[in-house]
Amino acid sequence: MILPVLLIAALAAAAPVQEVAAVLDDWHDAAAKADEKRYFAHFAEQGVFLGTDATERWDVPGFRAYAHPHFAKGKAWTLKPRDRHVMLSEDGRTAWFDERVDSPKYGEGRGTGVLVKTTAGWKIAHYNYTIPIPNAKFKDVLKLIR
Repeated sequence: MILPVLLIAALAAAAPVQEVAAVLDDWHDAAAKADEKRYFAHFAEQGVFLGTDATERWDVPGFRAYAHPHFAKGKAWTLKPRDRHVMLSEDGRTAWFDERVDSPKYGEGRGTGVLVKTTAGWKIAHYNYTIPIPNAKFKDVLKLIR
């Protein structure tokens, strides 16, 4: 059976998206299982993690120093992804994504980021974890922040 050209192209495009999703799933799983080595192996050398506080902008060594005590206790954090969208650059070497994540501690959150394809596979170059504020509550939260 000969597959139509468009179907072949669609299947080829789906493979990198699935690879990116697998990296993100494994990264989240490593945190949930407090596997520090596996978790940080998913970052690109120049990777950045942005946390929920405005002061939380970490390069990989800084983030690892912050996170190490949590991993050392055998309890990091759990973010269960859902509703993920992955887009690829034309050359297929850069991916960006957004995902809704559920945390037993914080409830619904959002992760956005960028992965780059390296000789070692897809690596997380940038991750931003936020906790969305419902529009109806925004004015109240803004008053608390100010």
